Amino acid sequence: MRLPTRSPRRLTPESDTPKEAPKVTQEPQPDQRPIPPAVQKAYGAADLGANPLFAGGFINFGHWQAIDTTAGLSQEDRVRSQQDMYRHVLEALPPAGGSRALEVGSGTGSAARWRSRSTASHTSPAWTSTRNSSYGPGVQFPHPQGPAGPPGLRPGAAEDMPFADGEFDYLYSVEAAQHFSDLDAFGRETARVLRPGGHAVVASFFTTDDAPGRAKRLAGLLDCYANGLDIAHPVTHVVDALARAGLKGTRAVSIGPSVWQGWDRWIAHVSEPDGWPRNFLRVHEEGVLDYYVVTATRPAP
Repeated sequence: MRLPTRSPRRLTPESDTPKEAPKVTQEPQPDQRPIPPAVQKAYGAADLGANPLFAGGFINFGHWQAIDTTAGLSQEDRVRSQQDMYRHVLEALPPAGGSRALEVGSGTGSAARWRSRSTASHTSPAWTSTRNSSYGPGVQFPHPQGPAGPPGLRPGAAEDMPFADGEFDYLYSVEAAQHFSDLDAFGRETARVLRPGGHAVVASFFTTDDAPGRAKRLAGLLDCYANGLDIAHPVTHVVDALARAGLKGTRAVSIGPSVWQGWDRWIAHVSEPDGWPRNFLRVHEEGVLDYYVVTATRPAP
């Protein structure tokens, strides 16, 4: 099976105080973590954002609750599903004025550009992007400026974020944490860059528990697990990593019913015979894999 490649993920901070978008910074920072070969391949020269599976370039499976998936799906439906995933994640963050937010894993900045054209009480037109650590030096960025002008780009690491302590009111991540090799380091950095009282939201697909055989089952049905591109993190490990870092109120909520059926139908609609297999829905129905929104808060003094 030919595995499509994905565009690189990044970290994206924003402030709700309108200001001129920062200039692009392209100098990579040293990355102490080796790049897995599958990640190097998948996030190299090819641009998954240009693949019809991820029409619009947001690169997530989509939140399909508001879309009629029983009718013929269109590219507009697919783009909306990915935007709706971001809407759902952002709705989990309490609105506040004068806030700054950091997105962990923003790809080529499609969501940043979209958010800069939309309105929300805790977002703004000002964005800066930083690559996360799973894709260190040597990973090629085919379209670093994007088709509509870039947000600012700064290389960095999800496990070693290049930001000051307590710099952000919010941290959120959409479909990137399945690549993180060190959840504890990510949890510590999340707690560090959040101000006291700050909130974190992480959305991605994880195994439903740490029962033996979960990783083996996924590797047997999905190449992205067999080749090491995605890691079979149990959702409990994600929650526990944030809790060990000192965050409070950590909880995970499944949004699988709004994800898997629509994603499966879209794969069937656009994928070539040797393209992505329709096994994501299968492993979900087997109780192995699900899609979660994980939330946590840094306690105030």
